[in-house]
Amino acid sequence: MVPPRFEIKLWGCRGSLPVSGPDFQVFGGNTTCFEVRCGPNVILFDAGSGLYQASTALKAAGTTDFTLFFSHWHYDHIMGLPFFLPLYDPASRLRVFSGHMPDAMTTREMLSNFMRQPFFPIGPDMCCANIDFHDFHAGDILSPHEGVTVRTGMLNHPGNAIGYRIEFGGRVIAIITDTEHVDGQLDPAVIDLIRDADLFLYDATFEDSEMEVFRGFGHSTWQQGLRLAKAAGAKRVGFVHHSITRTDAELGSIEQLAQADFPGAFCGRDFQVITV
Repeated sequence: MVPPRFEIKLWGCRGSLPVSGPDFQVFGGNTTCFEVRCGPNVILFDAGSGLYQASTALKAAGTTDFTLFFSHWHYDHIMGLPFFLPLYDPASRLRVFSGHMPDAMTTREMLSNFMRQPFFPIGPDMCCANIDFHDFHAGDILSPHEGVTVRTGMLNHPGNAIGYRIEFGGRVIAIITDTEHVDGQLDPAVIDLIRDADLFLYDATFEDSEMEVFRGFGHSTWQQGLRLAKAAGAKRVGFVHHSITRTDAELGSIEQLAQADFPGAFCGRDFQVITV
């Protein structure tokens, strides 16, 4: 039997701000947005600038049912949301999940506060899709679709962020962004989410040599991603949330160094598709 489709498409791998230009052609410049396919189900993670291109492709394919999980609501992870075409389609159904601020602000409130004047010309009242909002707490286990299990954990990031472990058909994809590690330690919450994963994406904004300068920014390194992969028995690790200053040449060099130490490592590229 052919196993059901389980794959991830990277619509945006950059952190902080979209970038463009001749030095950003290979790995791309869209901010964080990932599409996970679990059989016929489309699950999106984060709504960075890559979400617009994702929505145009999904709309052209006739997709009308979407589930959207947020790691957190910093600008680079939500800037594409007002341009998510299904929001304005009454034939679309959208389930929106967030869990990093469950006792401070609901998912509905965060959307309403973001999409309003003077910051954006239209508000949620213009969204005619069928939208359901879901709040959860870190550590909750969610079942957004039949046969799909999403495990959650709190990450170390200013204002909090949620990491995800998606289990489907006996396989695992984990998404770990944004998080900062402590030198010499492996975050047990991250280890739990990525243990024996077929693939996990990891926040690799910095290099180890840069952490002294950027301690407290809430991000990690590709070297820490390798240490986690080895300790957790993960098969592959993809580095994402690339720094806005990291050029194609620099990311290519990082990828070569990482693969020499761990063959299952790679730097994520916009529009890349990985099947597990």
